[in-house]
Amino acid sequence: MRIKWFSLVRITGLIMVLAYHFYPKQVTGGFVGVDLFFVFSGFLITSLMIDEFAKQSHFDLLAFYRRRFNRIVPPLWFSVTLVLPLSLLINRDFLTNIGKQVAAAFGFVTNYYEILTGGNYENQFTPHLFVHTWTLALEMHFYILWGLLVWFLVQYVKRSRFNRIDRTDLLRLRIGQLSAVFILIQLAVIYLQIQQGINLNVIYFADVTHAFPFFIGALVASLTGIRQLPNYFKHVLGRTSAGGAMTGMLLGLALLAGLTALLKFDQPITYQWGFLLASLGAALMIVSARILHDKTPSIEEPRLITFLADTSYSVYLYHWPLIIIFGHLINHDLAVLLTISLSLALSALSYYVIEPMLTHPKIKPFWHRSALALMTILAGITFVICWQAPKLSNLSQHLWQGNLQQDVDQLHSLADNTATQTGHNRQIPKGISVIGDSVTLGTRTYLATHLVDSSIDAQPNRNMTQANQVLEEQIRNKTLRQNVIICIGTNSLNDYQEQLMKLIQTLPKGHRLILMTPFDGQANAGWNSSKLTVLERTLPDKYPFITIADWNRLAGQHREIFGSGDGTHFAGNADGDKLYAQCLNDALAKAEKGPVKNK
Repeated sequence: MRIKWFSLVRITGLIMVLAYHFYPKQVTGGFVGVDLFFVFSGFLITSLMIDEFAKQSHFDLLAFYRRRFNRIVPPLWFSVTLVLPLSLLINRDFLTNIGKQVAAAFGFVTNYYEILTGGNYENQFTPHLFVHTWTLALEMHFYILWGLLVWFLVQYVKRSRFNRIDRTDLLRLRIGQLSAVFILIQLAVIYLQIQQGINLNVIYFADVTHAFPFFIGALVASLTGIRQLPNYFKHVLGRTSAGGAMTGMLLGLALLAGLTALLKFDQPITYQWGFLLASLGAALMIVSARILHDKTPSIEEPRLITFLADTSYSVYLYHWPLIIIFGHLINHDLAVLLTISLSLALSALSYYVIEPMLTHPKIKPFWHRSALALMTILAGITFVICWQAPKLSNLSQHLWQGNLQQDVDQLHSLADNTATQTGHNRQIPKGISVIGDSVTLGTRTYLATHLVDSSIDAQPNRNMTQANQVLEEQIRNKTLRQNVIICIGTNSLNDYQEQLMKLIQTLPKGHRLILMTPFDGQANAGWNSSKLTVLERTLPDKYPFITIADWNRLAGQHREIFGSGDGTHFAGNADGDKLYAQCLNDALAKAEKGPVKNK
């Protein structure tokens, strides 16, 4: 039994997720679209379980697992194996450890793979091609656990003395009670983990904190249903008009739209209340759609809506790796258009042609064998790509080399300073102190020989607060050189202005300050790094000892140095090294003609 207007629920979730992935800075809360999917999955699966028991007084657990496998695995297989060869068109850094990503996707453990690797700084700039399969991991875990628990509930109910109808009501009651327990436990765990300061990524990806929307869906299923409806809900159906059902859908949609516009991924309130409110909005849409189905018997669901709903799962699978690949080859808006078009085409091929060839019981053996042969060929190609993929990205190699050289240089610098500084006779060391982030660290080896008499301290993910800490430490250790270069800004936090002014005030007398403006090829005017650039350019007029090394402008004129990379790092590109050093040396030459800080 296909329920009309459920398609609108699916499409709403898909649009929210696509909008967030395509335009994350504009659609900041679109990630709650996955919670809508979770609620719908919990509702649909649980409703079908109840319907099966009501009809047959039985629940076939193995048949349930087989249906879930056939629906989830073939589209996943084809999406991964068809898209992976396209990744050869972009920077090989995206293929680093791709075999582990593929294994995590097919093993339905991507959520835990992301928890273990998501803290890696490099992943912020070279995102995993199959990170989006974390939702499938949660979904599969839910199906395995929930299927088993409902099977046990069915055995319990079958031993009761009630008749079939009463047994179905008893099963509904127990499913609702168990769902409510899981919901309350998970919400309590979320609250406690936020109070303890647990990394929000862990809360987002973990089953124990992000599976509760499935159970909200299961709870709604226990109260409503698809075929077999409880008597009170039949009464609700009789008293609710089509207009009332439409109003309910619009209210749920409005709530989700508001959350999409307001929520942000890195805010604790999103985890404490945002996901719960999104799940409740999804539940309202589902119940309203179920009522609207009965209230519109003469209206057919438009075929376009049905098509989009049928292919929504596969579109979700294809869109993320495709937007990463195309986004590094062509203009972003064109990449979005191409991603949507190709995702729809491949999804239609998968849903209407390839999947039936594998799973339809009446398919001819020839077509079944053909589909299996295609899967085998794609598996072979995938294996070769994974086997030849780099184990360490170019960025990681340069960061590792830079860190190693930096440790050696800092030991020498400290030894030299200890030998030359005696008593209270402190002389300001001549030369250059560079405080930088991962961009500086990636080109450190080149700077060591092309930035004369320099001491470089750079670390990945460094922000202005941490730059202040390094500055203060060098002041205490009496290692801060006369010309101080700050290459910080790509990782700007909301307090960038306060921290920059603190740095200017902390800088001792007798020093010059060179501020290198940050460049992020993905940033727009609303990003903190862009705002920091604007602020830094105004400072020399107020502080004569400050000079600007305008990397933002220079790098923007030479985007070719980033290749098909992340638009921020150019580690390993000789032209990028030269341009970066040129930017610093030109600013230094200008600074040398100006005054030092005198008060």
